[in-house]
Amino acid sequence: MDSRRQLKYAKLIQKELSEIFQKDKKSLFGNAFVTITSVDVSPDLGLAKVHLSFMLVEDKNAILALTQENAKVFRQALGAKIRNVARIVPELAFFLDDSAEYAIKMDKLISDLNIPKEEK
Repeated sequence: MDSRRQLKYAKLIQKELSEIFQKDKKSLFGNAFVTITSVDVSPDLGLAKVHLSFMLVEDKNAILALTQENAKVFRQALGAKIRNVARIVPELAFFLDDSAEYAIKMDKLISDLNIPKEEK
């Protein structure tokens, strides 16, 4: 169970990183649309696990690798934004969030089921 402090800090990181991805570092991703679905922060606030979802991208793993390579750049930009609010700028670990694709796949499987009508 995350503490109130962790949840507040995670929300701050999610908001600021979203702004960095959408405005400051948009050229890094080209026409890809990056969404931060969730952020999990360690109890000591030293590590933030950032879950990303990509749209309008053919190779999501390549974009994820590019994001992981530039983690230091994103951390510096995050530090510049939250330096007056937080003392600790966490290390960033990026992960692919494929829950949307999984939901679409499950919805398709369920809709393709051949369930006979119940007779009365």
